[in-house]
Amino acid sequence: MFRPKLPTMPEPTGTVTPPAVVEPTTITPGTPAPPPVPTTPAPSRPVVQLTPGTALALVGGGTAVVLVVGAVLVSMLLAVAITAASLAICALVIRSLVNAQHRR
Repeated sequence: MFRPKLPTMPEPTGTVTPPAVVEPTTITPGTPAPPPVPTTPAPSRPVVQLTPGTALALVGGGTAVVLVVGAVLVSMLLAVAITAASLAICALVIRSLVNAQHRR
């Protein structure tokens, strides 16, 4: 009942064909490839010009990112601190209830 039953492999049906024989072929040299044509180098990228307006926009964007990330991190820290304080208060209440029950 608890012994596994192994499947049996079915016998092949029909005629079995032998594998095809592959004969090597000779390589005949073709026409040589033409020499590569020298290409002109692509023009270099234009240099980014930082105007005062662009610099001000970059500073403003960076400041906004820092403020948003800082607000998220501070709110997460505040949530952890509130949770820890509430757990500590719950532990004190439960401890005082258990001690009061033992005194009676």
